[in-house]
Amino acid sequence: MATEQNQVKTKNNFDLVWDRLEKQQPQCKFGQLGLCCRFCAMGPCTISPVGSGGKRQYGVCGADADTIAARHFVRMTAAGSSAHSGHGRSVAEALIKIAKNQAPGYQIKDEYKLIKLCKIFGIEIANKKIEELALELGEKALAEFGKQEDKLTFLKMAPLKRQIIWEKYKVAPRGVDREISEAIERTVMGTDQEYKHLMKAATKCSLADGWGGSMIATELQDIIFGTPQPLVGKVNLGVLDENYVNIVVHGHEPLLSEMLAIVVDMPEFVNKAKQKGAKGINLGGICCTANEILMRHGIPILGNFLNQEMAITTGAIEIMTVDIQCIMQSLPMVASCFHTKIITTSPKAKLPGATHMEFTEENALEKAKEIVHMAIENFDNRKKEKVSIPKQEVSLVAGFSHETISYILGGRFRASYRPLNDNIINGKIRGVAGVVGCNNPKITAEENHLILVKELIKNDVLVLQTGCSAIATAKAGLMDPVIALDYCGPGLREVCEAVGIPPVIHLGSCVDNSRILMAATAMVKEGGLGDDISELPAAGAAPEWMNEKAITIGQYFVASGVFTVFGVTWPTLGSKNLTKYLFEEIANELGGNWAFESDPVKMAKLMLDHIDEKRKKLGIDKARERVLYDMAMRRELE
Repeated sequence: MATEQNQVKTKNNFDLVWDRLEKQQPQCKFGQLGLCCRFCAMGPCTISPVGSGGKRQYGVCGADADTIAARHFVRMTAAGSSAHSGHGRSVAEALIKIAKNQAPGYQIKDEYKLIKLCKIFGIEIANKKIEELALELGEKALAEFGKQEDKLTFLKMAPLKRQIIWEKYKVAPRGVDREISEAIERTVMGTDQEYKHLMKAATKCSLADGWGGSMIATELQDIIFGTPQPLVGKVNLGVLDENYVNIVVHGHEPLLSEMLAIVVDMPEFVNKAKQKGAKGINLGGICCTANEILMRHGIPILGNFLNQEMAITTGAIEIMTVDIQCIMQSLPMVASCFHTKIITTSPKAKLPGATHMEFTEENALEKAKEIVHMAIENFDNRKKEKVSIPKQEVSLVAGFSHETISYILGGRFRASYRPLNDNIINGKIRGVAGVVGCNNPKITAEENHLILVKELIKNDVLVLQTGCSAIATAKAGLMDPVIALDYCGPGLREVCEAVGIPPVIHLGSCVDNSRILMAATAMVKEGGLGDDISELPAAGAAPEWMNEKAITIGQYFVASGVFTVFGVTWPTLGSKNLTKYLFEEIANELGGNWAFESDPVKMAKLMLDHIDEKRKKLGIDKARERVLYDMAMRRELE
């Protein structure tokens, strides 16, 4: 595949992401360490990290390494939170329009979850139509973004002990928008200048994402599009078909892609494609939009973040529609060497060289039809000599949610996490790990994800995944319930075979990290594994992160009590004090802490050691002899 793409690239004279990274070398070391301050016009100020041999240095305003690095970290969490929370706001607005019958083509698909969320939000459900409930819930959810004083509603879903910790350290977030705004305000020159105090802003901002914006996006999308259920799908560039009109959706918001999934199967468009000489229409996805339509429709995935340019170089894609987040500006440049058209659809984002077709919920169905028609017409412009589709494609099982896991483990009437907890307690499953995040061109694509996940499941750790990380391991067969068993330790294999699930569970897109929070909460509430998320034998990792959203996700997991390891690079290494706080001292307050390790084998070791430490504290680190109690022994217990 790499050789074929290099030949195409050379012939057409364009750069891919790896070429551009090479041309950027050497990258700014001050920036990598978090020590380049551009927060006012007296700078930019660059200072050497403490311990480099010189005296302690300061910016023009007197800011030191701790303050500068902390400000950068806070701004990253604010940016990441704004991205995911903007997604959540869009879904809440869509639910309101659907309830008002202003969004043709959309409907409420999970009425049970609608009623469940209405109860959480304190909405009276008696004698009300589904549309009335949806409208009230949509308005309540939208109000979560603008709250000024009251705490976010979903915080009460966390274990009680966790809620007490947040209150004790004054990090329980108010409205999503308020926490994002205040976080940015604190980083303005001359405002908040104490690094630990700045970290409280980062924590509140990130929690507003994980237990606010992202959770709203996940839960409301389940209501509109249906809560995912396990299904079989395909992944890798081989899912493209040279005999079909190929349409690719890329980005993060599934509102338009849901309409495309409907339109591509309409007989009138299928017949039009056949009239052009194609056998039909093939819809595929890249990045988190791909995860969304895979989870609910089984629509195949071409790849993740680093595959977006390579997909175009197959020469077989008629149209790639993009919305927001993780979209490379290079796409129109690469597409200009082929017949592929790039279409931007979000009012928040345009690309130079792309065609903009702004969509709303009111016109989504018509815009989807227009896009499919354009793709069919563009099929005539495809140049057969430029078509080169790799043959690789792999099966996977996706479509899991925290509700689905509970159902699989206990059935309709006894849905429960008890079997999972019991198998952790008895040692067949060593612990649980969330492995999430992006992929990064600075390392061999997806290598760290694969090495880490294989190392974890080999040691009987059940792995939960979202986003680009999930796509990476799916390509390697680790989400195939047959292939993946060969990589498992004996205990995990036994459980997976008995239940009929892969050892690596696909939970959806990057906003669906909220599903991991809910799964962890369900484990705590089931009992036997402590009273808080921080007591679980669990850990998190983002081995190839690149987006600011990943920092936000990591911070809300740390703030929820999870030990979290990042790879590739770390943005506070220039500040010895801030790094020590994040890697060690923050655990004394919030129960979770960060770690940085670029070697995926060593990363796995850190996670396994943490899981074993938690098992020891719970008293489940050693096998217990099974004792059959007689009546006298039972009386002694009483």
